[in-house]
Amino acid sequence: MVPTLTTARLLLDAHREADLDAAAALWADPAVVRHIGGRPFTREEVWHRLQRYVGHWSLKGYGLWAVRLRESGRFVGEVGFADFKRPLTPPIEIAPEAGWVMATETHGSGIANEALTAALGWADSRALGTISALIAPENVASLRLAARHGFAGDRRVTYHGRISLLLTRPGGG
Repeated sequence: MVPTLTTARLLLDAHREADLDAAAALWADPAVVRHIGGRPFTREEVWHRLQRYVGHWSLKGYGLWAVRLRESGRFVGEVGFADFKRPLTPPIEIAPEAGWVMATETHGSGIANEALTAALGWADSRALGTISALIAPENVASLRLAARHGFAGDRRVTYHGRISLLLTRPGGG
């Protein structure tokens, strides 16, 4: 069961099949994926992503939420935690890993901050422990957001041939 979280402007809840079109548009936006794999995702890949998100909640007891505007219910992004079993170099276990991605039109509005605040509050109340984040060094906005929420570190790891920074945040913020 995916818990529903609410904030002043947002509703964080379970992904639905009806989210596929909006999620596919999000993941096809070059500005969104520039620092997340560097290429747009296909509709099929996004469908598999949504299925993986749903499965995380069953297998791990945590996962990613769909981020919706409270007033309209419109899907504008994703935030939460995952265990992606990433083959990093050097090898390291980083679960749970925090992740967030927001539609371009929300950039600069504080939506990502609001969503991440809610997600981390939930994680802290569940004692998930240390949370990691894997962020491209050139993704300045995400690095700032992570720092604002207590993530720190400068360990460089390689994932699929790309360098990322591995940041961690102790449980409880």
